[in-house]
Amino acid sequence: MAAFPDIKSTHSLVAKHVTKEAWDKLSGHVTKTAGFTLAKAIACAVQFDNQHVGIYAGDGDSYKDFADVFDPLIQEYHGITADAKHTSDMDVEKITGNVNPKAPVHSTRIRVGRSIEGYGLSPGITKEQRLGVEALFSSASGKFSGDLAGKYYALTGMDEAVRQQLVDDHFLFVSGDPNLKAAGMERDWPEGRGIFHNTDKTFLVWVNEEDQLRIISMEKGGDVKGVFARLARGIQTVGDSVHAECGKGFMLDEKYGYVHSCPTNLGTGMRASVHIDLPGWTKEGVDKLKARCEVLALQPRGTRGESGGQTGITYDISNKHRLGYSEVQLVQTMIDGVNTLYTEDLALQKKHGM
Repeated sequence: MAAFPDIKSTHSLVAKHVTKEAWDKLSGHVTKTAGFTLAKAIACAVQFDNQHVGIYAGDGDSYKDFADVFDPLIQEYHGITADAKHTSDMDVEKITGNVNPKAPVHSTRIRVGRSIEGYGLSPGITKEQRLGVEALFSSASGKFSGDLAGKYYALTGMDEAVRQQLVDDHFLFVSGDPNLKAAGMERDWPEGRGIFHNTDKTFLVWVNEEDQLRIISMEKGGDVKGVFARLARGIQTVGDSVHAECGKGFMLDEKYGYVHSCPTNLGTGMRASVHIDLPGWTKEGVDKLKARCEVLALQPRGTRGESGGQTGITYDISNKHRLGYSEVQLVQTMIDGVNTLYTEDLALQKKHGM
């Protein structure tokens, strides 16, 4: 049995839920699909002192085999009960209204993650499995039609002009994230990774980044309902095409919804966001905006991503929850919340004489 690790992120959920007792019981276990261990799962919390959660799954088995750690941690993070069941719903017709066309929304982006049955997740996936996922998707995506039709670009041996174009379009994911490295997600980089986008650049799939598949629908402006409709069609198309190739479906757990490598993404794995100008709220104070978003079940970020800080008056506003709500509920929450923030922003602009 391995010695109990020194967990540097002392305030993380890992530090709370990976007890000596749990460690002694589970640390010797190796999962069947990807040969993953509890030590590999908690590598980020052991290496770094800044983790809030600090754990990843290396395959679908990890959630079951290490359930003594994962279950209470997931329940605490997502605020669900031990007997909760997850319901998925991608029916765009159930969404009422849309973002106010007068709201200063620059762009809309909705993403989900999906994992194919029988393959490891990014932190644990074997080299052969990773190449298998890429080959599957590369072949499947060649059969997409209509507005979803496009091209798959492998990172390995990518033409410089293509690479530069993907960078300019802000589509390219790159290596070097310390968390992803520590978690084992950058092994054999860049082999087996790539990006698909349709001709209009409104439908993207990232292959073998943090998840096997990151499916993204995006466009300029604030037509959230339209972006969601395309995403729903896209997910269905990817799923059907992959199934036609190999007879396998997406990993779906009745309790945890769609299986992702990071437990914070379980359930819908969906982040629906808009980039919107909120000058009134900026003047009122970013802390007040954060508190207001908390009430509206939204998450504000600077427009340079998760840790990019804040620039000017443009914010990335997205749904806060992932698990315990359906996709339709989360998109509705985002639409309603953004409309509320916009209305309040106009009042705050008046208040501050802007």
